[in-house]
Amino acid sequence: MEVTYVLPIRCVEHATPDPHVDLVAYLAGLAATGTEVLVVDNSDAAVFAAHATTFGGISRHLPPDVATRNGKVGNVLTGIRAAGNDRVILADDDVRYDVPQIEDVAGWLEGADVVVPVNVFDAWPWHARWDTARALLNRSFWFDYPGTLGVRRSTLLRTGGYDGDVLFENLELMRTVEAAGGRVHVAPDLYVRRHPPSTRAFLGQRVRQAYDDLAQPPKLVAMLAIVPTLVWALATRRGSPVAGAVVASIAVAELGRRRSGGVDVFPWTAPLWAPLWLIERGVCIWVAVARRVLLGGVRYRGERLRRAATPMHELRCRLGAQRPAVEADDARERTAA
Repeated sequence: MEVTYVLPIRCVEHATPDPHVDLVAYLAGLAATGTEVLVVDNSDAAVFAAHATTFGGISRHLPPDVATRNGKVGNVLTGIRAAGNDRVILADDDVRYDVPQIEDVAGWLEGADVVVPVNVFDAWPWHARWDTARALLNRSFWFDYPGTLGVRRSTLLRTGGYDGDVLFENLELMRTVEAAGGRVHVAPDLYVRRHPPSTRAFLGQRVRQAYDDLAQPPKLVAMLAIVPTLVWALATRRGSPVAGAVVASIAVAELGRRRSGGVDVFPWTAPLWAPLWLIERGVCIWVAVARRVLLGGVRYRGERLRRAATPMHELRCRLGAQRPAVEADDARERTAA
């Protein structure tokens, strides 16, 4: 297939070397279909050398050639530049496509510049259900941001890439493409498997994920209101509003579960975790704001990042001059195809 699969990866030197048996088998299966596989690796030197042996036989294994504070963005931009195909799939190391899904993304990239699938866990420990409640709430309003995207290489290159000094890199990429005149296609029924994180990794992500809300002001305001509202309701012994909010959150999450055939892939118990997730986010968002004000941002992979993402109006001002060129080039390429 004329598709390039880009896997950004990073491991620290003091971590126990991971043989990546499952990941290697998965990438080998993709390579066997004719998919170009690139592993862009900004691990420490000793781990990078070990990875060269692990991944070298089934993929191009290369270091990033773009320096960004959010190292993942540097990896992605390196992979985009090195890709031999215009249709590119970006995916975290826990994502698992099957061949028809890659073909679906490739097909949608004929008429779009970014494709947004849906991630669904392939195992269900308690924290996977907890996190799925978040995804279902997001799906009920629009979509949840997955750990993978389909991207047209030519479009992203024409924008000059996207900002690597922000935390919410997927949102930044999508906003950049849209601001330059590109098109984003949301695929709410393309369910791509993802391994759940360890419990330790899940717990370590709570405040960092809450920090992403700083890039979405309406959501930020709603999340900031949760704890004060709950404290007021308990202080005034107004149990009815709390009970109503619990029922409403479960109902909204269930709407997200029922969208686009989600009942076939999301467990029926996942919406029941929605009230707990909202309380968690209501607490963590205040911690995230405090870190922004008092510490200048949140730490991510050794760097402190202040901005969650660039506001859309700033990107439109910065990239507005590129919109006609992007749109005209896209039209010519698709006509030729």
